[in-house]
Amino acid sequence: MTVKIAVGLDGTDTGERALTFARDLASRIENCELIVTYVVEWSPFTFQTAEENEKRHKRREEEIKIATTRVVTPAVHTLQDAGIKATGVVQHGDVAETLNRIATQHGASQIIVGRVSNDGFTKRIFGSSTQNLVMHADVPVTVVG
Repeated sequence: MTVKIAVGLDGTDTGERALTFARDLASRIENCELIVTYVVEWSPFTFQTAEENEKRHKRREEEIKIATTRVVTPAVHTLQDAGIKATGVVQHGDVAETLNRIATQHGASQIIVGRVSNDGFTKRIFGSSTQNLVMHADVPVTVVG
């Protein structure tokens, strides 16, 4: 049986610490796979026109591509080079809800996220998003400092 662990990245040192913790944990577990995840915060504006929403959709697709290329794919390759099975997922949405959904969909038994960063993740994960993730996740959440 494969043990799967979801790891939330944000492209900062905090995400790297979470990834390092997950890599170390995975190296101690026989047959472990890391699901390297990046969530781009997004919420639809219902008051926008169809044209404005289409432009937002194109930006979302660009953001997914950039996050995949700059953050997730290099992390996955580094893990694979170290002999750890890893896959990557990048999605838009509410951070807590999306991380939980990704973990559940992939059969992860745990979610690992970073606690503090200078940008991005602090606003998205620490505070209400972290609380929501910890309180409502379907699997245990490890918050790495």
